[in-house]
Amino acid sequence: MANDSQSACCCSAPAPAGRTNLLTATAPSGDDVAECPVMKGSTVIKAQAEAAGLFRDYEGERYWFCCAGCAPKFDADPARYVAA
Repeated sequence: MANDSQSACCCSAPAPAGRTNLLTATAPSGDDVAECPVMKGSTVIKAQAEAAGLFRDYEGERYWFCCAGCAPKFDADPARYVAA
């Protein structure tokens, strides 16, 4: 049951009109991108995630999320996702 919240992405539906799906966006490389701590393997463009409010600061580090569904999962147990 350890991976149950990571088994399906919260972003399976297309982004609403006028929005960018941060999971499927073509991402630049280097310091401009991060991996979503909830959906491992999902690339996130940091600037777009921050503009959408899809980030959290935890123990002095910033974490970015691929979609709005990942933030509440992270909030519920951040230590789980940081350690993973």
